[in-house]
Amino acid sequence: MDEHRSASTFPAVVDGLRALSFRADLVVREIPAPGSLAPDAVAFAADVRPDEEGADSAYGAGRFILLHDIDEPDAWGGPWRIVCFAQAPLEPEIGTDPLLADVAWSWLVDALHARGARFHSASGTATKTLSKGFGSLADEGDGAQIELRASWSPEGDLAAHLDAWAELVCMLAGLPPGSEGIAVFGSSRSSRG
Repeated sequence: MDEHRSASTFPAVVDGLRALSFRADLVVREIPAPGSLAPDAVAFAADVRPDEEGADSAYGAGRFILLHDIDEPDAWGGPWRIVCFAQAPLEPEIGTDPLLADVAWSWLVDALHARGARFHSASGTATKTLSKGFGSLADEGDGAQIELRASWSPEGDLAAHLDAWAELVCMLAGLPPGSEGIAVFGSSRSSRG
């Protein structure tokens, strides 16, 4: 059987993903994977500079799910599919930028290309949300959030895809590559979106 289709490939790939390390200001942990999307799946969650273990970050967070099906669903065009989510709160002025959604998508594509993470059949949405508090929430003021949901069929080194997603989560939170330990700019620490 072709290794590309082998069911024994999935555990080895998962072990490789579990062995990855990430920048110090991004906490990545394995979480339960949805069981209904594919015969095999592994999922990870990331939080940018979380205040405490297990709490959602006020800076940004994301989810990454790697799906595997040796029957290669037609829509996937292969045995693997990645589904991911990344979000971060923003200053309201940044949230009104008409190009924000386009920039968020381009950061994902750029992160994948920068790591040599080959892919096809990409799809997704970038959503920006503006909010204003009223009544007892009026003191919280205005808020904004960017959210990117994407999926694609990966090829080659699957660890490069997880690494690219981790960079995307940091970029949305205002942490460009090489900025560990530097204050977060352009994000709002409000947990409200």
